[in-house]
Amino acid sequence: MLPIFFKTLPFFLLIGLGWAAARTRFFPPEAAAWLTKFVFYFPLSAMLFRFAATLEIGQIWDPRFAAAYLAGSLVIWGIGVAAARARGLSLGDAVMEAHCCVIGNTGFLGVPMLVVLMGDAAAGPVLMILIIDLVVFSTLITLIITAARQGRLRLSMTGTLLKGLVANPMIVSMLAGLIWSGASLPIPGPAMEFLTLLSAAATPGALFAIGASLVGRRAERPAIAVWLSSAKLVLHPLAVGIAAWALGVAAFPAAVMIAAAALPVAGNVYMLAQYFGIAVQRVSSAILISTAASVFTIPVVMHLIEKG
Repeated sequence: MLPIFFKTLPFFLLIGLGWAAARTRFFPPEAAAWLTKFVFYFPLSAMLFRFAATLEIGQIWDPRFAAAYLAGSLVIWGIGVAAARARGLSLGDAVMEAHCCVIGNTGFLGVPMLVVLMGDAAAGPVLMILIIDLVVFSTLITLIITAARQGRLRLSMTGTLLKGLVANPMIVSMLAGLIWSGASLPIPGPAMEFLTLLSAAATPGALFAIGASLVGRRAERPAIAVWLSSAKLVLHPLAVGIAAWALGVAAFPAAVMIAAAALPVAGNVYMLAQYFGIAVQRVSSAILISTAASVFTIPVVMHLIEKG
């Protein structure tokens, strides 16, 4: 397992470097915010477009894979809701905690790290997971929280949801890439070199931004944050692994699915918590603890994957 730890260590050292730069104020908070925006809109979007545009639809869309990931994730999501409701929390708080249990940092950490560790063939399954997280689960939590506050679902919510999806550059870049691929259009040489050059900034920029974003987060109410982190880092990969086995997902995409499910809680969960004003501190603590713990849990998961 030590060789795997050393393979993943550079990624976490970049996160640590970002944390140290922000912690010492060498990299101020406003700089971290702008770096995150740069990575989100430019390098990461270029990387996602390039992957989607150079893959066949069949390499991304696999109904059995999607069903397994959804089934395993929904089980953990349901457990997260039930555990929160058992503590007497409102439905809004419960679904926000459940969101922490299943939404990993696939965009900023998973895409660059898993493609490097598992090869370019991992890009298709990772993109499928990213689409499910961004479209299915983001829509689900928005519908439930809004309905809980307004007492019912309204047709006007559809427009709001669509605007939110269209405004997300990751969704737009993947959709544009899929359309490009579906039309069997070649990417001209200079355009491919441009995309490759811009994409190269995604990995260091995203990891540095993750580290910088951790500064200022405090592990308040650590017991709850530890539970949410454990659900994300341990229960989620276990659940999707069982679902992949039960539905007969091929070995390699199943391995990518499990590795992606083992990623720490995503930063966009905190953005949702802030937007709705729900469980902000709990989500922040879960991001901090799960990211720190993933330094050790991800190598273990990758080791178990290698052992079959």
